[in-house]
Amino acid sequence: MATSGAGDGCSSLNGFVSEIEQKQFTDLPAELLEYILCFPVLKHVDICNVSCSCKRLHDVCHGRGKVWGHQYKLRWPRLQKHYRQNECCDWLKEYRTRHTVGLQIRRTVVSISQRFFTEVVSDIESLGAPEHFCEDELLSILNSDRRKSLTLKYYAKKILYFLRQKNILRSLKMFLEQPAEQQSALEGALLVDQYCNPLADVSLDGISSQLEEITDKVKKMLRIKNPSHPSLRVTQGWSGLRNDFDLQRQVVVTLNAVLYEQLQYKGNECDYYNPLNSYIHQVLLRRTGIPISLSVIYMTLARKLGVQLEPVNFPNHFLLRWCQQQRGSGDIYDFVYIDAFGKGKQLTAKECEYLIGHQVTADYYNAISTTEVLLRMVGNLLNIGKRGEGNEKSYQLLRDSLDLYLTINPDNVQYLLLQARLYFHLGIWPEKVLDILQHIQALDPSQHGAVGYLVQHTLEHIQHKKHPVEPEVKRRSAPEHLELQYSVGLIMKHKRSGYNCAIYGWDPKCTMSQEWITTMRVHQLSSGANQPFYNVLVQDGTCRYAAQENLEPHSAPLEIAHPEVGRYFSEFHDSHYVANEELQTRYPEDMAETLGTVRDLYHRLMPSPKRSSQT
Repeated sequence: MATSGAGDGCSSLNGFVSEIEQKQFTDLPAELLEYILCFPVLKHVDICNVSCSCKRLHDVCHGRGKVWGHQYKLRWPRLQKHYRQNECCDWLKEYRTRHTVGLQIRRTVVSISQRFFTEVVSDIESLGAPEHFCEDELLSILNSDRRKSLTLKYYAKKILYFLRQKNILRSLKMFLEQPAEQQSALEGALLVDQYCNPLADVSLDGISSQLEEITDKVKKMLRIKNPSHPSLRVTQGWSGLRNDFDLQRQVVVTLNAVLYEQLQYKGNECDYYNPLNSYIHQVLLRRTGIPISLSVIYMTLARKLGVQLEPVNFPNHFLLRWCQQQRGSGDIYDFVYIDAFGKGKQLTAKECEYLIGHQVTADYYNAISTTEVLLRMVGNLLNIGKRGEGNEKSYQLLRDSLDLYLTINPDNVQYLLLQARLYFHLGIWPEKVLDILQHIQALDPSQHGAVGYLVQHTLEHIQHKKHPVEPEVKRRSAPEHLELQYSVGLIMKHKRSGYNCAIYGWDPKCTMSQEWITTMRVHQLSSGANQPFYNVLVQDGTCRYAAQENLEPHSAPLEIAHPEVGRYFSEFHDSHYVANEELQTRYPEDMAETLGTVRDLYHRLMPSPKRSSQT
């Protein structure tokens, strides 16, 4: 940390000192000196210089004092939540450590952007520093100027994603180690939510607070119907209504009225396979979800009000069951089944079969554990990931849901094999792929054929990584590239589909397979496949391969909100993207062409100056 070269603040201090020089500045009481040295204009460099000037000021600026505490809190306000109020600690040591970690993090992010330009960052195990310091520096990078340092932000976001997921997975493992009766379905569902959305601000306290607000609304309505209802005086987990079905029924009816009529919660029939339907914080925000997520919320609210409901792993439609007998019963006809997706409708066992259109055995009406609830919830996300379009978003969902499923059920051979194939397909974590395959072979030797194939090709991939191939350098001045009209970084509009996009690569001719060319009807284009094709990042988050004749420069260039923008570009410069160092290495002549195109386009589209009316 710098200890010389006073900043502007120190100049201000020097001026102040000169005015009271005759009063002997250092003779002032320590409290007054601390007050002066905590002026906002003073920076850490100024405090270092002041503390070196004499023993008296050195003692005032001691590490555990107010001066360094003020400097620390002023520079890193987000970190205050990690300290108790009025906590006494060595603030100078904390400042030095945080400052050093910040430099280390930035060096790490820059080195990653250089080493992993052509693949997803996936093998960061540890940054060797306090995690809350690492996270704070990464957030500082992400919250800097929106249009600049895009590549730095891209990899900072990936590191933050990884670090938070690692911590959430650790919390999930601790949760699963608890006795079954202590496991809350809400807490488990929230851990699933947090793991799939590690950058979102989602906490158990926040979700519990929202559910408490709904509970209060139910109590308010219940008080009108029955002012003496016991649920008005209960706390969470109370089960005093267990044997009074009339009182329980009042709670359930009121809960339905508040949740589905007053607050307008409903099952999302129109967009059933949207993963947002499975995330508790999104269900509460959007007031819609699928049977299992709505059931978790419904069951939690009912228990807060003294009604014990149990989750039922019914095929194709998750349900809750409500026992109508004073003592536990194994008879499926002694229960009422609640459809949280269907506005809390109460069903008999027979009506449940009508719901799915076929008969099922009595086993499907049994209550299940919290672990089984989580497996069903994560299984839904897995299926959505497998149904995806093969883009970055669907692959991420598939990876996240596989991580969760195999944390809960680590010996599922089917999903272990899927995880190994996914990592192999994405070209990431080859060493981990080998570990997974070894585990599969130990669990199920009959899988030796699939395991052997993947082992062979994974070993080949590891060898290739040791001798990486340099990316092809494409110069637009080459004779075979003379038909190119556009360049990397330009903001374009697709003439037929109407989407906005940014160019991040090109080929002089279409390089896709004949099957793709036929499927996309490329032969119907006037120049067919025998024209330049461009790799583009589209506003909707997809990556596409577009023919030159279908593209035109955007008349009003705008930023493209695509998650991969930072992988290729360092900043957005009003009318175009600036290629980062790696992309410029691959397309060394493109940025000059982009600047020329933008300049010509801008002048052409500028309105002509109005002629003066004066004569």
